[in-house]
Amino acid sequence: MKLISWNVNGFRSVLTKGFGEFFDRADADVFCIQETKMQPGQAEFERAGYDAYFSSAEKKGYSGTAVFTRVKPLSVSYGIDGKYNDEGRVITLEFEDFRLVNSYTPNAQRELTRLDYRMIYEDDLRAYLLELDKTKPVVLCGDLNVAHEEIDLKNAKSNIGNAGFTYEERGKMTELLAAGFTDTYRCLNPDKTDAYTWWSYMFKSRERNTGWRIDYFITSNRLFPRVSDAMIYADVTGSDHCPVGLVLQ
Repeated sequence: MKLISWNVNGFRSVLTKGFGEFFDRADADVFCIQETKMQPGQAEFERAGYDAYFSSAEKKGYSGTAVFTRVKPLSVSYGIDGKYNDEGRVITLEFEDFRLVNSYTPNAQRELTRLDYRMIYEDDLRAYLLELDKTKPVVLCGDLNVAHEEIDLKNAKSNIGNAGFTYEERGKMTELLAAGFTDTYRCLNPDKTDAYTWWSYMFKSRERNTGWRIDYFITSNRLFPRVSDAMIYADVTGSDHCPVGLVLQ
């Protein structure tokens, strides 16, 4: 089973920048996107055999998630226990032998104005994943807006304390992994450097590969033995993020 996740930084925009071509080429069973920045009916994208599920933010042009799947889910739910639907942050699909959680984790923002909100979200998400994990293993994917370790961004020292690389955010990722989850890409590539999924639009960052790895596939520990590959599609443009992938046997 092949899964793809991509922060598209505006679904309507990326549709004009090769999204459909990559979607077809990737041939994923489940394709998750974040930061759709759209309301229902504002964009049309259909592929034969795929069902689509959207969660849109109340604020126009902001946040939002979606999932396209050709594997019929047993159930679909939105948010975390009724929370975060106002920003379209979370979609959960239940399949036969695991649950998939697509998360667009809040950015702490400049001056860390949303760090407190982000910390609450992190605790809620971790508790939610642990509850789901009691009955079926979990796959968490999405833009989690944190570079966990220094290896996960180009200029670690100069970014300590900045949004996405605060000790608080990194600590929440450490807590999540310690609770029984695996960062699939890093586990398969423990020493790989210069592997990033987001680049600033400024300073020719992508051209110079001055990036951050903030997009993930994280699995329950007991599901990880089924992981045969975890990929970063760094050559795919159209957004300031690139897609990431996971293959489950």
